[in-house]
Amino acid sequence: MDKLKQLESFVAIVARGSLTAAAKADGLAPAIMGRRLDALEERLGVKLLVRTTRRITLTHEGSAFLEDCQRLLADLANAEASVSAGGVKASGHLRVTAPAGFGRRHVAPLVAKFREQHADVTISLNLGDRMIDLAGEGFDCAVRVGDMPDSSLVSVRMADNRRLCVAAPDYIARHGRPGHPSELARFDCLALSSEASQTRGWAFTVGCELQHLKPHGPLDCSDGQVLHDWCLAGYGIAWRSTWEVQDEIAAGTLVPLLEEFSAPPNGIYAVFPQARHLPIRVRLWIDFLKHHYGQPSFWAGPSLDKKV
Repeated sequence: MDKLKQLESFVAIVARGSLTAAAKADGLAPAIMGRRLDALEERLGVKLLVRTTRRITLTHEGSAFLEDCQRLLADLANAEASVSAGGVKASGHLRVTAPAGFGRRHVAPLVAKFREQHADVTISLNLGDRMIDLAGEGFDCAVRVGDMPDSSLVSVRMADNRRLCVAAPDYIARHGRPGHPSELARFDCLALSSEASQTRGWAFTVGCELQHLKPHGPLDCSDGQVLHDWCLAGYGIAWRSTWEVQDEIAAGTLVPLLEEFSAPPNGIYAVFPQARHLPIRVRLWIDFLKHHYGQPSFWAGPSLDKKV
């Protein structure tokens, strides 16, 4: 048990960024957390962390050991949760964050449905496009769309996310359609502004290679919903996710372009901090998302009207 507490404390200190923050989160005195870390380093015979009054830094040995500890603790939490899921009722408060556009369409409706099934769970949903520090800001889970950077967080891939070019029929009637990604320079492209996160540009498969282009046009915006509205209004070509434009494509108000050059999909993920024991409410929420996102029928039809 002492060895397990030492491992848990080490992971908690790294995740929280300091001995004091980790001790506060666990309801312990900082001195206890410090003694556990000292005992772990003495037992291993290596220095895991370099501690100053302002910050902690992982040593080379500490970085390698952290990955093993995170994996072991996650496996233990999953084993406990899988045994207890059938007999323990979920309760407590669940804090979830998601990107604004995706969250409005495909997270908020499921939050309400999850709450119907688990009446003893209260839920706070934060929607925004800022990259939130889950552990530091006290969130249990994030839904994230796109390529996942290297991280100490645990991620579960729940569905594919495809991107494609679209335009309104009226725009196509007036300007024609591109036959190759290289022709986009001749069209009005509705791109995210430089302040937004789409730094590599639009992705296409040309031949056997993945290529990124940064088309320009007379209009750009940092808000994807604005680009979506401009595209519907016939102001140009946009590069959007299928979850955002699938209803309009089905209705004929948007037309897909350059489909034969579509890039491989990235992912839609549930992301959560490493923890010594994943609360049953978090595990059930992630399983709930994965179940619904894994059904093709979930992505068909108006998002807010789905029977989930």
